[in-house]
Amino acid sequence: MPFLLPPEDRELSPHTGWTRAHWEAVADGLLAAVRPYASPGRALINLSGPRASWSGPRSDGLEGYARTFLLAAFRVAGADGADPAGLLEQYAAGLAAGTRSPTTERSLDGDPEAWPVITDRGQAMVEAASIALALRLTRRWLWDRLDPAVRDRAAAWLGEAVRREPNDNNWWLFPLTVGGFLAEAGYPDEGAVARGLERIEPWYLGDGWYTDGRPRAFDHYNGWALHLYPVLHAHLAADRPLLARYGDRLAAHLAGYARTFGGDGAPVHQGRSLSYRFAAAAPLWAGALADRTPLSPGTTRRIASGALRHFLDRGAVSPDGLLTLGWYGPYPPLVQGYSGPASPYWASKGFVGLLLPPTHPVWTATEEPAPAELASAVHPLPAPGWLIQSTAEDGVVRLHNHGSDDQPADSVHADDPLYARLAHSTATGPSTALPDNHFGLVTDGAVSDRGRITPLGAGDGWAASAHTPRPGSTVTSLTLAHGVDEIRAHLVTGADPGTEVHQGGWAVAGSSVDAALTPDGTAWARTGDGLCSALRPLHGFGPATVHQLPDGTAFGPVGALPALTGAVGAGLFVCAARLGRSAPDGFPGLRVSVDGARLEVTWPDGTCHRAELTAEKVTVVRS
Repeated sequence: MPFLLPPEDRELSPHTGWTRAHWEAVADGLLAAVRPYASPGRALINLSGPRASWSGPRSDGLEGYARTFLLAAFRVAGADGADPAGLLEQYAAGLAAGTRSPTTERSLDGDPEAWPVITDRGQAMVEAASIALALRLTRRWLWDRLDPAVRDRAAAWLGEAVRREPNDNNWWLFPLTVGGFLAEAGYPDEGAVARGLERIEPWYLGDGWYTDGRPRAFDHYNGWALHLYPVLHAHLAADRPLLARYGDRLAAHLAGYARTFGGDGAPVHQGRSLSYRFAAAAPLWAGALADRTPLSPGTTRRIASGALRHFLDRGAVSPDGLLTLGWYGPYPPLVQGYSGPASPYWASKGFVGLLLPPTHPVWTATEEPAPAELASAVHPLPAPGWLIQSTAEDGVVRLHNHGSDDQPADSVHADDPLYARLAHSTATGPSTALPDNHFGLVTDGAVSDRGRITPLGAGDGWAASAHTPRPGSTVTSLTLAHGVDEIRAHLVTGADPGTEVHQGGWAVAGSSVDAALTPDGTAWARTGDGLCSALRPLHGFGPATVHQLPDGTAFGPVGALPALTGAVGAGLFVCAARLGRSAPDGFPGLRVSVDGARLEVTWPDGTCHRAELTAEKVTVVRS
């Protein structure tokens, strides 16, 4: 790790060793590392990278300024204005330089420091929100001391954000954030706050979960955007009714969300913009800030510090102190087209906790275990259609997905593996070579997409869904989970008899991987550090195989994937799967019987699930 950190405190923080001083040291290190990349006028921070985003290098430079300014604001505001590194002076200079050309007459070619004009659905709108939030947090020490002409220019540039059209998703919260600051500073907000809150309202599906604009797009944007911005605005505006409404929603979200962090601190590897990494801690801190959280102070800090340390211990920061585009180190397949070299600095949101004073219980309480460490559990989240399975003995968390597909309302696109897989986890990521954790029909060697997912329910140890892999055909899928084991069952209707099917297991990756078959027909693959993926055919499938993944995944340079094939005509397709750090010894004690579309599973401890699948419905009983 390239940062100088204080000694660990294992008495206060028995799980991570980290305290508030570690968070401050990391913030200082990240900010010091980007300083050499600032333009002469400080308006742009131009980080190097393999390519520019689709918005271009000038936008990427603005992104570097805005996202690191937000981190500087958390750091200085959290220290009650103390700023020995002169951070606010640098960002104030950049604000003056970036806005010195009149907004309506700006030529980027003529002014090397000029920020791009905010346009409809333009990236500058995103960065305006970070700048506005940073200015609001540091208003006493920066904004109020600016020359009035600079304030007016900056307000004019920001003001375009409240008049322009955002993308129809969490982007509505960027004008909201800008409008909240402008109104507080005495400038027109154009009703942006009310408009943003009104627009996201239909996307709230209850139990703390929003879909991100599309009918079923659930991911980390729930926490680091859809909950975070309204709660921060309500907190900063001291709007108690608003804080009660959105704070209560955040508390409901955290009750399930806290279960998605592994015992090693890792968040679930699912959804887009994963290079934001420990921004996943933002809603945890926001819950404490708003005094709306079901988590104890010690649990909140343990999960948040665990997430930050997880990535810093695994190479997320380059030797020169810069955040990379990837998960641990750089990983190009994970990067979206909108991401430039400075995009990972949205991770700054993970430092919201610095706004809580050093005397707050989240900093003074002794760390307590995260939910994944307390006991093995299987927890349904019906709103997003997920089943969260965690095992305390290894700290691995698995997310069985029967509800999130990120498909638009009016068409069906090709699957995004970061959304459409049957399962995601804190220890694995999707392969770019073969479809892992996926069931599909095979035509001319190509495996069908999952497409639009229709949730069919989630309950005690189960979740189910249906999708249409080909016109006229339906796959009804059921996941049963208990302890470390899973049963995956699929009913195919409307497909020609003999049609080949594919079932992928968990793709594991690391610096090394080995694989084999056990005498009972279980295929397994295991990384050098002991993470094992196992897959066993139980009904409808042929023998298991293991495929090598020479390009690995975001979790390592080489990998392997157990997989199964079969042919339509056998009724249910049923297999057992496992991901964990247990020995690859098959599935002793597991008993499964199939009768047509009925399934009975007896787990090693005697617990039983009985299920029946149709094209439109899944019925499950546990005893």
